[in-house]
Formats: sequence, C-alpha cells, structure tokens
Amino acid sequence: MKIALMDSGIGLLPAAAAVRRLRPDADLVLSWDPDGMPWGPRTPEDITQRALAVAGAAAVHEPDVLIVACNTASVHSLPQMRARFEPELPIIGTVPAIKPAAAGGGHVAIWATPATTGSAYQRNLIERFATGVAVTEVACPGLADAVHHADEAAIEAAIASAAARTPEDVTTVVLGCTNYELVGERIRAAVQRPGRPPLILHGSAGAVAAQALRRIGAEPAAAALADTSLTVLLSGREAMLPDTALAYEEGRFLQAVSPVR
Repeated sequence: MKIALMDSGIGLLPAAAAVRRLRPDADLVLSWDPDGMPWGPRTPEDITQRALAVAGAAAVHEPDVLIVACNTASVHSLPQMRARFEPELPIIGTVPAIKPAAAGGGHVAIWATPATTGSAYQRNLIERFATGVAVTEVACPGLADAVHHADEAAIEAAIASAAARTPEDVTTVVLGCTNYELVGERIRAAVQRPGRPPLILHGSAGAVAAQALRRIGAEPAAAALADTSLTVLLSGREAMLPDTALAYEEGRFLQAVSPVR
C-alpha cells in the first residue's frame, strides 16, 4: 500500500503521522512546494496551478490514494484535481472541521489563512453545518508561513495576534489550516481564558487519514509491521526531510519510524 500526501508546506505532517499510526506498513510519499509557498496570498488560479504540479509529482510514484492535506488547496482546487487524476488516483480533500465543532454547541472560532477565511467554500460549510451557532472567522496572516519555517518568534507573534481577535467566550477552535495542527497546543494556551471550561480544538488529520483508508477499502492495522519507505518531494525534487520538519514531533516520528530511503 502506498499513500501520498500533498500540501504547500509541512502542514501535511500531522495527516502523514496519522496515516503512519493507522497503517505502519504503508509506504508514504510526501509532496510539498517550498519554491511556491505560502499559497495563502496567491490567487485561486495560481494556487490551482501549483497544487496540480505538486499532486502530479506525487502521482508519478503511483500511490493508491492522494490526500490533499491543505485547506487552501482543497478550498480552491479540488474539482480541478479530481478532474485531472480520478478515477485512477482517488483524491481526498481536507475540509475545516466545522460540522463536528458546531455539533458541540458554544461559540466556535475558525482559525484559517486569509485565502480560506471568508471564501465561498468556508461560508458554505458554515451555512450548511453551523446554522444557529455563533461562528467567528479569524484570519491568521503569517501563521502558516511561520510554522513552515519553524520561526519561533513569528509563530508566537501570529498566534498572539489571532488570539487577540478571538472572542473571549469562544469554547471551540477549528484549526482551518493543516499547519496550525503542528502548534495546536500553543494555540490552545493562547486562547484559553482563565476560569473558562477547557478549550476544544478540532483538527482534520485523523479524519482525512481514516477517510483515505476507507476510500481504498483498507482497514486500520496499527500493529502491522513497519518495514516501509518514506519519499519526500520538495517542489518535485526528491530530498530528505528538512530540519524544519524535524522541529516538530510529527516530523521526528515519521523519520524514526520510516526514514527516507
């Protein structure tokens, strides 16, 4: 079994780690775009062009399924990607976890890139799944880029800025960019208000990993033998996991379980 994941940057790491935990015996292909990221400030047309190129680099390795582990690419490019690669290569998009967040009640904040915040796609999800629920969209300029570069000062500043624009009565935060899952606990600490119930975070990594397996008719097998390969593609070039990926627990986990060969 071979599972590919693509993103603009290292936001694919949480979903890749989730796949690895569900199926230690699956070969992984990680394809991202350091030459073109961040995608958030780009036009939808430019995002789609780059997303198709990054997906195409992964498709060369003939995976069984491709996870688009990127909210921005999913928002703007899923129809074009499915038209290009399906049915030969199933495409799994990443949707902000608005539905489960809204089901819990309370005031929901959606942290996302400027490209996703306010998009017709995200607004449609809010209308479909969060009717009658208080929802605040919080744009987080610079946070995805800071996480990608493991820039501690920039991460701290971007989180503080977004937290200051998040209403005090928020009970749930949807992490609407896969990069944010790499710093989820830092976001929780910044938004949590003294005396309030513990903040609930909703990411997407586990859900998309499980959906990818279902799509190809595979079951989780966490006890399977891990004798697998990890292929890393940086704007189409084969490479090692960069140091920035190893700055995060998910990257270190992937490297330890199945080092790049």
